[in-house]
Amino acid sequence: MDTVEKIVEDFASDIAMSSFSGTRLRDMIRAIRACKTAAEERAVVRRECAAIRTSISENEPHLRHRNMAKLMFIHMLGYPTHFAQMECLKLIAAAGFPEKRVGYLGLMLLLDERQEVLMLVTNSLKQDLNHPNQFIVGLALCALGNICSAEMARDLSPEVERLMRSREVNTKKKTALCSIRIVRKVPDLAENFMALAASLLKEKHHGVLISAIQLCTELCKASKDALEYLRKNCIEGLVRILRDVSNSSYAPEYDVSGIADPFLHIRALKLMRILGQGDADCSEYMNDILAQVATKTESNKNAGNAILYECVQTIMGIEATSGLRVLAINILGRFLSNRDNNIRYVALNMLMRAITVDALAVQRHRTTILECVKDADASIRKRALELVFLLVNDTNVKPLSKELIDYLNIADPDFKGDLTAKICSIVEKFSQDKLWYLDQMFKVLSLAGSHVKDDVCHALIVVLSNASELQGYSVRSLYKALQAYGKQGSLVRVAVWCIGEYGEMLVNNVGMLDGEEPVTATESDAVDAVEVALNRHSADVTTGAMCLVALLKLSSRFPSASERVRQIVGRNKENVVLELQQRSIEFSSIMQKHQSIRSSLLERMPVLDEASYLVKRATATQATISADKLALAVTPGGLKLSNGVAKPPSAPLVDLLDLSSDDAPASTIASTTTPNDFLQDLLGIGGVSSSTAGVPSTASTDILMDLLSIGSSPSQNGTPVVGHPGQESKPIPAAPEAIDLLGSLSSSTPVSEIKATSALPQAMDLLDGLSSSTSVSGLEKTAHPSITAFQSPTLKITFDFKRQPGNPRETTIHATFTNLTSSTFTDFIFQAAVPKFIQLRLDPASGNTVPANGNGSVTQGLNVTNNQQGQKPLAMRIRMSYKANGEERLEQGQVSNFPSGL
Repeated sequence: MDTVEKIVEDFASDIAMSSFSGTRLRDMIRAIRACKTAAEERAVVRRECAAIRTSISENEPHLRHRNMAKLMFIHMLGYPTHFAQMECLKLIAAAGFPEKRVGYLGLMLLLDERQEVLMLVTNSLKQDLNHPNQFIVGLALCALGNICSAEMARDLSPEVERLMRSREVNTKKKTALCSIRIVRKVPDLAENFMALAASLLKEKHHGVLISAIQLCTELCKASKDALEYLRKNCIEGLVRILRDVSNSSYAPEYDVSGIADPFLHIRALKLMRILGQGDADCSEYMNDILAQVATKTESNKNAGNAILYECVQTIMGIEATSGLRVLAINILGRFLSNRDNNIRYVALNMLMRAITVDALAVQRHRTTILECVKDADASIRKRALELVFLLVNDTNVKPLSKELIDYLNIADPDFKGDLTAKICSIVEKFSQDKLWYLDQMFKVLSLAGSHVKDDVCHALIVVLSNASELQGYSVRSLYKALQAYGKQGSLVRVAVWCIGEYGEMLVNNVGMLDGEEPVTATESDAVDAVEVALNRHSADVTTGAMCLVALLKLSSRFPSASERVRQIVGRNKENVVLELQQRSIEFSSIMQKHQSIRSSLLERMPVLDEASYLVKRATATQATISADKLALAVTPGGLKLSNGVAKPPSAPLVDLLDLSSDDAPASTIASTTTPNDFLQDLLGIGGVSSSTAGVPSTASTDILMDLLSIGSSPSQNGTPVVGHPGQESKPIPAAPEAIDLLGSLSSSTPVSEIKATSALPQAMDLLDGLSSSTSVSGLEKTAHPSITAFQSPTLKITFDFKRQPGNPRETTIHATFTNLTSSTFTDFIFQAAVPKFIQLRLDPASGNTVPANGNGSVTQGLNVTNNQQGQKPLAMRIRMSYKANGEERLEQGQVSNFPSGL
């Protein structure tokens, strides 16, 4: 019977529809889905839109709701439907529920709060909010909660407040959700809903409770007054809700995997976290119910894990007791044993935040966290490694680093880089015993040397040069590691450097430690190790250059192997790599022509200043973080970093360097040496080189000048550069004739004169006849009168001078910066530029803050060398940048009143 009635009904409906123009919604959808190309789809949509426009113009009310349904589908496909916005308002104004339902749906879908047409619907919404039919009221509330603007919120807020007191459960729920939108749009209305929201927490219906908790959460974010009010009036209600829902019996409508309404659990816990944060009284009131939820909730279901995770977040976010926090961290520890990767990931994230609250409780789960480092999932591995790094302290550094190094041997190649960096950082940060530090670094170099960065190797070499009692042990350990792991690039560099410096300790087993096994290695074996490294790593210019330097030093330490070393070095005279070719030629000349000075020339490198290296490394790290600003920091040795990295000048650099008409301006500023230039750092003995404008810094790798510690190469009339603190500007000759760097200096020539040489007019050999008795003249200091180099209404700069009699072209300037205003200058940076015939080096400043009213000053050293002394006077253009009262300022000027003779 039912089937017959349905057939009759469908037949009547078809007859009725046949008299209407256009198609039905289902026919239009079927036609669009049948389209095989986008052009066909657009044609169908254009045809339907044309039919809808015709129907609108002919004002056919009986087709309005069907046209609106089709327009909503067309809108969802992405086609414009603005021409039918007024049809929504007409449907909303209709009397029947079906028309209003389609009208409100179209209103929410086709319009938003930015449409001016929306203002016309305010009156209709107000009438529907007062309608006796609760379903029509629900439609109006739903639409208002989705698209209301600030103006509509103010106009309709009284009706929403009245409806919140309704007896209908659905109306209360929709009203609470609508109020959230109103509070977001107009936070000033939050005070109108505080009492109403608190009263809704006494309801029994879970839908109303969830909506009320959401409204309370939004009120806390919108107003501090609302937060304080809800702290006083809602805590008790929230505790009751959680207790009731936790202890409630089985209810099919709220049950999720055996858990009673987890959504209500989570909403209540989030609101508790907001109310308890920073309030000890509220937190104390919550402790019992949080402990109950944490202990009674089952963790074998996903819904239970969601509640537990939210409970842990609440415990860690409020002023909870230490016992409750331990309970929360233990829950996270259980999460780490879960098979679900998502649960383990969120647990690791939460533990990283919890370690700042209770590190000792997190330490108890160290073993489980270490297992996560070996997980198959890359995200979990990386997060666990970061957590392990935070867990390391002085007491557990040895077992943790051992576990990580053991895993390094089997770790995935993609993960080895991060793991190696963390291990090196841990060992360097927490090592108290140099022998342990060296052992761990040797293991890391052996297992993952290709992933060890150059600055880590440099730090290791600095430690080695300062640990004289461990140098023999180190060179033997590195020699054995080189035999077994010769393909690890960083290991090869460090090992080759040590063999070159301490090769005789390797051969003679000098400095044997207790329990150390002696190494049987001859002079030939040491040379073999370096030769193998040179041939294997010939494509790596840095490693090849270090191997050549090591061979040169071994030729002095092992006279019996000198001829063999000369042959190995000579084979590289025709190397396709220019750097290796140049070194080979120069080193061959040293071994052939300068036997008398070779031993003194190739002595061990002086002990590297560890404190200076720490300053330099910290400076480079800070410069990486901020290229235009260097923060003031303190190293473990108590040394303060300078303000020596200058900000990029806002004015063109040409103006700064425009000192005279015959001086070509520089196009770039000398760049700071980075730790990545391993060879330059290693051989520069603390010096910092710079590159000139547009020319690669080939002079910075001049091995001979580095070995002699002579300083910069003789300057030519090249391009001037801007001096930065800690840097020496070294112009490079354009293209001099071919010269022999190792010839025609008499044995009586002092080294200081070599340093002061201004030009090389003809071919010469810097070491011709230079005997081992070559002396370095002492430096006497000659004073000159002070000058006021610069003075403005805000800043005064004074220069004091000291001459070097052994090198009359070199002058040391002591600059004093005095603040003449009542505002303190911060981020103070001093820059200077000189003509091309002058070399300039700026030392680090004493600080970057200049006190107000002259109550103190900042000092900085400058070292200038006038290569045309006596022909042209000193000239300098200076620039000072700083902040005063948060405002950036820039001053600049030219110094031309230098004392005569400089």
